[in-house]
Amino acid sequence: MSYEALPALLALAVATLFTPGPNNAMLAASGANFGFRPTVPHLLGVAFGFPLMLLIVGLALGELFQASVLLSESLRWGGAALLVRIAWKIAFSGGTGSKSAGAQPMGFLHAAGFQWINPKGWSMAVAATSQFIRPDAPMATAAVVAGTFLTLGLLSSTTWTYAGLAIARWLTTARRLRVFNLIMALLIVASVMELLRH
Repeated sequence: MSYEALPALLALAVATLFTPGPNNAMLAASGANFGFRPTVPHLLGVAFGFPLMLLIVGLALGELFQASVLLSESLRWGGAALLVRIAWKIAFSGGTGSKSAGAQPMGFLHAAGFQWINPKGWSMAVAATSQFIRPDAPMATAAVVAGTFLTLGLLSSTTWTYAGLAIARWLTTARRLRVFNLIMALLIVASVMELLRH
């Protein structure tokens, strides 16, 4: 990858990692409902899981998913259905981070695995790998792309978790918490609808 391409890669990473989406809404909800420390495995699962997915897609699976409409559409719609289910749980069951009914924050492996069925994750992975991974140096350029997303992903995930934690100070009643969780659920559904339009 040339030095000239780095600003574009950084711009793409910042734009996609810091904007609202399923991962960020779930991290904010978990931070608000559980606090920072219990959300750390979820945070790390997102921050490390997506760059690992980028690396694998960039080196092995990118062309397969671009070539197979059935495979990419199945993944897109299946991931959308799962996100709607998660949004439903957040809105009507107290949220991913609800302290009631034995709920607990998402763990590291679950969060890392979620990246593989997250439609926004696939859109980002295909865009990043197709634009920045060079066929003549696939390993080196894939490592740069994954490393960029890992570094900025840790910052983004931490920021969204702390945002949820900061909001939790105002969520002192069950009603306010319910409204917040409903807003986070609607944010997830809105991101799914936007992704399915493309």
